[in-house]
Amino acid sequence: MSNDEQVSVLDELQALLDRQVEVARQGDSAGEQIERLGRQADCLVEKISHAGVLERTECESRRKQLRKSYEKLCLALTAQKADVSERLSQVRRGKRIVETYRNHI
Repeated sequence: MSNDEQVSVLDELQALLDRQVEVARQGDSAGEQIERLGRQADCLVEKISHAGVLERTECESRRKQLRKSYEKLCLALTAQKADVSERLSQVRRGKRIVETYRNHI
C-alpha cells in the first residue's frame, strides 16, 4: 500500500468514525445506519491492520486522533443506549398502568 493509499484509507476511516458519532447523536432510528457505517469501518480497519499502517512512528498523531474519535463514538453510543433504556422503562410503566386499569374495569 502506497503512502497516498495509506493516507486515503486513514482519512476514510476518520470520516466514517465522525459520521457514526454524528448519527449516534441524532438518536432515533440511528442503529441501522450506525451498523452499516460500522461494517464499512471494520473493512478499513482490517486493511489498515493488515498493512501495519498505524504501527509506524510517523502515524502516532493519526493513531491518537482515531482513538479520540472512537472514544467519542463509544460515549455517543452509551448515551443513546441510556436514552433507549429510559424510553423502554417508560413504555413498560405505561403497559403496567394499562393492564391495571384493564383488570379493574
